[in-house]
Amino acid sequence: MKTIITISGTPGSGKSTIAKALLKKIEAQRIYTGGLWRDLAKEKNMTLKEFHEYAANHSVDRDLDEKVAAQARQISKKSNVVVEGRTQFYFLPESIKIFVKADIKETAKRIWQEMQSSEENIRKAESHAKSLKEMEEEQKRRRQADIERYKKVYNVDYTDESHYDFILDTTHISPQEATKKVADFIENRL
Repeated sequence: MKTIITISGTPGSGKSTIAKALLKKIEAQRIYTGGLWRDLAKEKNMTLKEFHEYAANHSVDRDLDEKVAAQARQISKKSNVVVEGRTQFYFLPESIKIFVKADIKETAKRIWQEMQSSEENIRKAESHAKSLKEMEEEQKRRRQADIERYKKVYNVDYTDESHYDFILDTTHISPQEATKKVADFIENRL
């Protein structure tokens, strides 16, 4: 068996940036739960917000998370795997568990800038914010809604840092520094 690394964290903290950068550093494959979630919403012809509401009354979370965990275990038979998803640490207790966080003002700013920089950006479809201040309020609501949803579905608070092997605050560091810190931690564990 190869290594499974799970990366959880708050929206806009840099999870995806770190996950993508790790692939080459540790020769791994990536499973992006958020992308699979968006695909399911698209299949049902729903916005992400509508799909979150739908999922609250169905077993979508558990079904998807169990499928992702099984896929990660299968991949790990031949390759290291990086699994990006808020609750994958819970489904893959054997993984190296990473939590990435950043201050809400900083994450709102990052997401806002990303939305402004691209016509095709997926985040534009997920947000109705018309200003940075609105984005910050939206991010506060989203964080709280995610915490409540996972407590309801799994009885677990994904923001409880005691679940993780390594916690990284990216508020004041560059993506390169963040990736190096995570890669160094993983390499020391291997």
